[in-house]
Parts: sequence; C-alpha cells; structure tokens
Amino acid sequence: MRKITIVCVGSLKEDFWKKAVLEYQKRLSKFCDLEICEIAEAKLSSSPNQKEIEQALENEAQKILEKTKGKKTFCFCIEGKPVSSQEFSKLLTENTNQGEICFVVGSSFGLFENLKSKFEKLSFGKITLPHQLFRVVLMEQIYRGFMIFSGSTYHK
Repeated sequence: MRKITIVCVGSLKEDFWKKAVLEYQKRLSKFCDLEICEIAEAKLSSSPNQKEIEQALENEAQKILEKTKGKKTFCFCIEGKPVSSQEFSKLLTENTNQGEICFVVGSSFGLFENLKSKFEKLSFGKITLPHQLFRVVLMEQIYRGFMIFSGSTYHK
C-alpha cells in the first residue's frame, strides 16, 4: 500500500475542519496509508517582530525535519511550482510508487527559508489560504489525484 505523510504545523481546532479531514482520510484509505503528523505551532507574542517569527519558524523546521527523514518530501508555499490536478496526480502516483512521500504544510507564518530549500516546493496557486483550510484542500487534491489515476469520473 502506498504511504503518504502530511506534516502540518498547528492543529485543527474547529469541528468542521476535523470532520472534513476525517472524511478524506476515509476516502483515501482505499488508495494509501495516510498519516497526519501535527507539530505544535511556536508560541509567539500578539505582535511578534521579524526576529521572533524567524526563531519560531526555525524551531518548527527542526521538528519538521525529524518527521520527514527518509521520505521524498514536498512543501507547499506561495513561491512553489504551480501544479494542476492532473500534474499533481502524476507526481503523486509516480512518487508513491517509489516509496513513502511526505507533504509539509506550514503555519500562518509559513515555513523557514532553509527548510524550504531542502525540499521540492509546490503550490496550488497564488492565493493564500488559512493553513487549516489548506490541509483540507491538500487532502482533497490527494484524493482527486488518485481518482484521476484510477480513471474515475470524479475529476471532470
């Protein structure tokens, strides 16, 4: 069975996000073994300066690196390579055929620059989404990717 890990900074607090994630976990169970690893978001003051933000991102990056060891890893960021659903499906199926893969979703402040340089950067477009919503979008796109690969009519 294909193995996919999603490493997310922060947790889902609202019930509607949790329900959406559970729905996609259920749907994806026939295609892959999916693991979601939540990393605690660094605590910051209500008005952090750039130095505090950079330190927080660096601390989060260390925890992310521990979870991504030995896995082909992709991180999502605004400057990443834009991929269509069809391109993502191809990337997903080709890479899961070669071993475990990992997707990284950062916090509301993004990801540490040095961390991003270690992984292939992807994007679903130039828009900015709250990281909780992006997690759901990512799971839907993983599901869509497997449906495209299987020839399903889900993707029109």
